[in-house]
Amino acid sequence: MNEFEELVDAHYQALYRFGYSLAKTPERASDLVQQTFVKWAEKGHQLEDRSKAKTWLFTTLYREHLSQARRSTKFPERDLEEAEFQLPSNQPDADRQLDAKRAVGLLAELDETFRAPLTLFFLQEHSYKEIAETLDIPIGTVMSRISRGKKQLRELMETAQDPATRNVVEFKQKGAL
Repeated sequence: MNEFEELVDAHYQALYRFGYSLAKTPERASDLVQQTFVKWAEKGHQLEDRSKAKTWLFTTLYREHLSQARRSTKFPERDLEEAEFQLPSNQPDADRQLDAKRAVGLLAELDETFRAPLTLFFLQEHSYKEIAETLDIPIGTVMSRISRGKKQLRELMETAQDPATRNVVEFKQKGAL
């Protein structure tokens, strides 16, 4: 296996999930990943420190997404149910998986300002430094966006109603205020 094939093998799935979280369609995510690897084939040899290949790939994918977004006027909405996501919790596994799936779906409702750093941090397990390099923003901004994004996601999860309890009416006991 040559160096390019090893790079594709090592990073394709993570890049696809990140692309999907940004583009929200499998087709556009695949296009973003393909375009990222095309750019690597053209310019990857210029990268002196090969240990930064992962960051270079994610940065390139993100910039390609921004470039496509500027050219496009319509963004179809889709949820992120195919992405892998784990929430740290003491809940039983089934409850955690359900919460994780809801969180991933709600992640799509966040503004991209918060969605991209959260996706890189939780889904791709990037460090603050890697996220800062990928998004070309200061580390303090990364930390702030992750914190604010988590807060917004938590609020969305609290307000999102479970379909099983959506039509439940709470009754007060007689004499209770």
